Amino acid sequence: QEPSADTTESTGISITCSHPNIQTHQIIYWYRQLPGQGLPFLAGALHGSHELRSPVGQLSEVAGRCSSTLWLAQPRLRDAVVSFCAL
Repeated sequence: QEPSADTTESTGISITCSHPNIQTHQIIYWYRQLPGQGLPFLAGALHGSHELRSPVGQLSEVAGRCSSTLWLAQPRLRDAVVSFCAL
């Protein structure tokens, strides 16, 4: 995955996290870190796609389960965060 991604306000962006050796029972989890804060859980998906409320977007598990894509529909300046994914 790319180490960083940029977009302009209100222009959707996709961030992909992949792991070639993911096991059947494992899930790729997403976390986001706002400046000066902890690392709260954002989302995780085992199968298919799931809508996100905050930030507005969607989390998709790719066929074969080796990657997960976080799509932010209309990012705002306040959504400028560090995002992490982990098994």
